[in-house]
Amino acid sequence: MKAMTRAIAAAILAAAAGAANAEYPDHPITWVVPFAAGGATDTLARQFAERMSRGASQSIVIENVPGAGGTIGAAKVAQSRPDGYTFLVGHMGYMAAAPSLYKHLTYDPVKDFDAVVRFPDTPMVLVCGKRVKEHDIRGLLRYARDNPGKLNFGNAGVGSAGHLVAALFASAAKADIVYVPYKGNAPAYTDIMGGRIDCMFDQSNTALPQVRGGKVRAFAVTSRERIPQLPQVPTLDESGLTGFQAATWYGIYAPHGAPKDAVQWMVAHFAQAMDDATFTGGMVKQGYVLVPASERGPEALAAHTQREVQVWKKVVADAHIPAN
Repeated sequence: MKAMTRAIAAAILAAAAGAANAEYPDHPITWVVPFAAGGATDTLARQFAERMSRGASQSIVIENVPGAGGTIGAAKVAQSRPDGYTFLVGHMGYMAAAPSLYKHLTYDPVKDFDAVVRFPDTPMVLVCGKRVKEHDIRGLLRYARDNPGKLNFGNAGVGSAGHLVAALFASAAKADIVYVPYKGNAPAYTDIMGGRIDCMFDQSNTALPQVRGGKVRAFAVTSRERIPQLPQVPTLDESGLTGFQAATWYGIYAPHGAPKDAVQWMVAHFAQAMDDATFTGGMVKQGYVLVPASERGPEALAAHTQREVQVWKKVVADAHIPAN
């Protein structure tokens, strides 16, 4: 009996050792997207998940956990087991601005996550409708300064990327503008096109179809340089707001303490996707701006996240945006 017991124990230990040494990954990897399916973050994540899964031993699957501006999904990942099989698709809203927008946030974007890799950015485009009589960004800036409280900007909700970038714009321009929150960008576009509000900041990938269709006019972009999809549209930096730069950025994060081999696997497969010229060319056509390799690794993303938390802390304070 003792010999049998020892044999069983040895078998269990051998199985455990085999499991511990199994090549990663040995089952599908989950990326949590804290928004509903079909949105900008979800679309970006699915494109990368599909491309990175090609030729891999396991696939990357998307789990949508929407609610509270993305903070519910982020909290779920922060509290999950750091086993290398659950990752967060991070976004500037809930990974940088959220600490300043929520009084009782249950996670720390810096301390509770390990940064893995940064996705391409989506610069914002300042679009305006027919109510705006000015013809360029410099004229719009003059109007905003000379007519405090007269220019209104729609956004997808309090604390949304469009709201935050508009607040940064107002601070940089030293202008008093009115913020008009909506439940998403679609109704805001409806009111811009209908002449009920003036402008909004929208992500380049969703603004481009509206601009190309002649439904709104693009006045400026928020990126460091002009974007190839709108070469005639100036940056805010070159239009008088020196140093202005903002973008909706995304990244992959793991719960703090994730295995190094899982992080390395993710970084390596992401690099393979970025080496695919057809894939990256498609991203550029959609309005994304590729991030240099030196700025997208774990250390670079971690440093970027820390900086952005401080940037948006000041923006929220200066704009007197109330915390929920």
